[in-house]
Amino acid sequence: YGSRNALDLNTKLEFQRNKERYQFMKWGMQAFDTFKVVPPGIGIVHQVNLEYLARGMHARDDTYYPDTLVGTDSHTTMINGIGVVGWGVGGIEAEAGMLGQPVYFLTPDVVGVHLKGQLRWGVTATDLVLTVTEMLRTAKVVGKFVEFFGPGLDALALADRATLANMAPEYGATCGLFPVDGETLRYLSLSGHGPERIALVEAYAKAQGLWRGAETPEPAFTDVLAFDLGQVEPSVAGPRRPQDRVALSRAPASFAEALALLARGGEGRRRAAVPGRGFELADGAVAIAAITSCTNTSNPSVMLAAGLLARKARERGLRVKPWVRASLAPGSRVVSDYLARAGLQADLDALGFHLVGYGCTTCMGNSGPLDKAVARAIESEGLVVVAVLSGNRNFEGRIHPLVRAAYLASPPLVVAYALAGSLEADLTSDPLGEDRRGNPVYLRDLWPSGEEVRRALAASLDAETFRRRYASVFEGDARWRSLAAGGAGTFAWEEASTYIQEPPFLAGVGRGAEAPADIRGARVLALLGDSITTDHVSPGGAIRADTPAGRWLLERGVAAGDFNSYIARRANHEVMIRGTFANIRLRNEMTPGREGGFTRHHPSGEATTIFEAAMRYRDEGVPLVVVAGREYGTGSSRDWAAKGTRLLGVRAVIAESFERIHRANLVFMGVLPLEFPAGVTRKTLGLDGSERIDVAGIAGGIAPGAGLPCRIVRAGGGVEEIGLRARIDTADEAEYFRHGGILPFVLREVLNSAA
Repeated sequence: YGSRNALDLNTKLEFQRNKERYQFMKWGMQAFDTFKVVPPGIGIVHQVNLEYLARGMHARDDTYYPDTLVGTDSHTTMINGIGVVGWGVGGIEAEAGMLGQPVYFLTPDVVGVHLKGQLRWGVTATDLVLTVTEMLRTAKVVGKFVEFFGPGLDALALADRATLANMAPEYGATCGLFPVDGETLRYLSLSGHGPERIALVEAYAKAQGLWRGAETPEPAFTDVLAFDLGQVEPSVAGPRRPQDRVALSRAPASFAEALALLARGGEGRRRAAVPGRGFELADGAVAIAAITSCTNTSNPSVMLAAGLLARKARERGLRVKPWVRASLAPGSRVVSDYLARAGLQADLDALGFHLVGYGCTTCMGNSGPLDKAVARAIESEGLVVVAVLSGNRNFEGRIHPLVRAAYLASPPLVVAYALAGSLEADLTSDPLGEDRRGNPVYLRDLWPSGEEVRRALAASLDAETFRRRYASVFEGDARWRSLAAGGAGTFAWEEASTYIQEPPFLAGVGRGAEAPADIRGARVLALLGDSITTDHVSPGGAIRADTPAGRWLLERGVAAGDFNSYIARRANHEVMIRGTFANIRLRNEMTPGREGGFTRHHPSGEATTIFEAAMRYRDEGVPLVVVAGREYGTGSSRDWAAKGTRLLGVRAVIAESFERIHRANLVFMGVLPLEFPAGVTRKTLGLDGSERIDVAGIAGGIAPGAGLPCRIVRAGGGVEEIGLRARIDTADEAEYFRHGGILPFVLREVLNSAA
């Protein structure tokens, strides 16, 4: 980072570290007729979908039908911005879909959000998104469709709509849909689609009642919420959840309130000198400032605003604070084209926001290491330093192991915080720095006007930019083209590979299903609180050497510098099972006062890692359950959060409520999601993790939503019985569960049809 050759160096590292994965993808391209790969270095899938892959409507053999999308990432919903219905289903369900299984879901409630007014000067689409996320999380739209309507749509550019649609997982909805209207057609034209395609989209939408025009009646909804765009104010969200929005002016107070919870011992503001650097760090210092994530880099207005703010800061002589790790990672090469054409990339470079790559970076934990001296200073005093990023997720432990607080912000605010250097600065009233004459420079002095942004946009972005960039989207660079793919119809597994191993999920699967047994004498592997994310269950970021996964890699001769991330190694179940429940910020109530992937084995009472305890229980023949609070499984549609849970030997997860995708993923892996009855929680039951759990009613087959009796045997001998509700929601899910998961179900269908 921080250099002109960062992109080239990072790309070389990417191909070195991920060679085996990329070869596997290239093998798939030649093995399957309909499988295509957009190569590395092109962009983030959701932004590429929006800018190129989406068609809006399809025509085949005189049959016309709307474009839809099944995605394996929760932010698939970005495509809702152009009226395409699509959402994330998780990798497990998608794998079954590719093998011919339909995607089932319950008919949803549809919540309408009536928009009126328009955004004020100084307010960005990011501020809008964070405010809507806060509102809809409060409205509890999990598992529901959200559709935006009303006169306020006229004030939202397509890119603003896509930003809002992208964040549907953060506000909990299955999707956040926008109608097809004139703005949709304008964007399709801008992004390089021809007049025939645009005419088809318009004609089909009008013929089928999907068009929004001046005379269109308002749709009927299950419920309607009102939202005034004019009331949105500059905002950030943090320090640990995207729905925790605060007004920009309250950001310092928000951090101060969170500091006591985030700090590891001690009170008061702490400082540490950084040896050899000539500066000190304090709690609240911005260690990472990243313009990242498809959520915002798909939006030219906020990206150009960031560039314009950087230009004005550069002209005034301001510099990014020396402890800030700044980076720019757009979701597509189109962004680089218009920033360069507007002359703004040079201004971003001057402040240290050099291009580091095209893809998910800081937003998903691929932040890279901090400066070693800065890292030592943070660790020496246990400082609570901050990341500010233009992403969609800031869950604890996700961004960087040394960063305990993270705030989501618009790209121009990311630049502003890099200049200020601390979350304790009030950007609405405190200066960002001093100009060459020693005069204070404020955010209001640098913020570009709407007219400045519009002029930059008109001068730098056109349809030819999109057409040129996507003309050869599937070809890739010389590195990609030179990778050997192998020509066999069956992939050749390499036993020594630490990246790709044949997965165990189909081992020993025969033609007939064995009915799952009731749960008898299960132990609690983890006792968890509310809002446990899939990042908590299966972290996606860096692998630490002192974890079970790190030790496994070291034993196989992999140097710590080559560990890569859990996400990069997700094709190796040996790494991923050891990474399950290994988030460094996980708080298991069975080991109070200790963060990370630890638990207590019973009846011995010994504290150990969750992986080691699970393996010990497996050797003892003891089944396992996980017990949790509300909103279990929020966040990414990370299939390994369910796969790893299954491989650890967990038979059921008992929680107060589940997030949509993770609930389904658990069922698809043969893990039973169970909900406490209303008013009953782990706390009201007084659970401490030493109990043994029985769940009956499984062996005879589970009907959707069935009640199952649960027997809790306490360590002291007391017994309590409660009822649980099975969150198997459809008859098809019940059949998948009976087979031990969706993948064994599909394999048996193939085996039996070939018999």
